[in-house]
Amino acid sequence: MFHGHNRKETLMGIESILVFLIVGAIAGWLAGLIVSGFGFGLIGNIVVGIIGALIAGYLFPAVGITLGTGILAAIIHSTIGAIILLVLIRIVKQA
Repeated sequence: MFHGHNRKETLMGIESILVFLIVGAIAGWLAGLIVSGFGFGLIGNIVVGIIGALIAGYLFPAVGITLGTGILAAIIHSTIGAIILLVLIRIVKQA
């Protein structure tokens, strides 16, 4: 039925994806409020938050910044990255 995976591993994978999407949605929404005064809808917030997490995941270790672990740290981390993304987009649009 699960071809080499037990049910618990499958559920943990689904839970991880859900947490990832929720963190992305919250981070994108917060970044949208901070930078432009509004969010971007659920899908837009998730995309902005996930891209923000990738940006922060690349930049923070490069400059030696660590925020710890856990969902709150992930939200803060992703929000800061999303803010950077939105500010860069705003700069490019104005140029």
